[in-house]
Amino acid sequence: MDQPADPQIFFHIRVIMGMVISFSMARLLTGLALFVQHPGKTKIYWPHLGWVLFLFLFLIYFWWWEYRLHMLPVIDFGVYLFVIAYCCIFFFLCVLLFPTSLEDYSGYEHYFMSRRAWFFGFLALAYAVDFVDTAVKGRTYFASFGLEYPLRNAAYILMCIVAAITPNRRFHAVFLIAGVTYQVIWIFRAFDLLD
Repeated sequence: MDQPADPQIFFHIRVIMGMVISFSMARLLTGLALFVQHPGKTKIYWPHLGWVLFLFLFLIYFWWWEYRLHMLPVIDFGVYLFVIAYCCIFFFLCVLLFPTSLEDYSGYEHYFMSRRAWFFGFLALAYAVDFVDTAVKGRTYFASFGLEYPLRNAAYILMCIVAAITPNRRFHAVFLIAGVTYQVIWIFRAFDLLD
């Protein structure tokens, strides 16, 4: 990478990204607040709450790693459009976790399991798009994560496909626990410091 793009361009893109990510975060926090505001009104499903935690972490570190965009020598409209579309995937995931209404469902377990194909389909898409996002930042950046990065994303995509298909509660519990645990470890190993 020769010379970073004009900082004003990066700031402009970061503001727009921040707006979409803020809507996503607000959806998660508002959904969680409903459990406090109306305790007992809706049946809580712990794997659903686990995916809320997973997505909360994903949103936080997405914002953190997108700082690397400032290193691009050129940020054109294509990159801008791509990043905004990537942010929109997160928003859709958050809306899938907390729908506007649960009227047609007996609780979050019923809702989550009936919409699992959509949720895990979009989560798999987020990991696939992440390959492109990392590649946009350059070969050196992509290679800096070693073989673990593509294997990690491929494993998440594969597990999401299985989760979209199977209603097996045990599989969902194991995937959630392993997914959150690995996500936390990955964040602190790969993205602890911005340099």
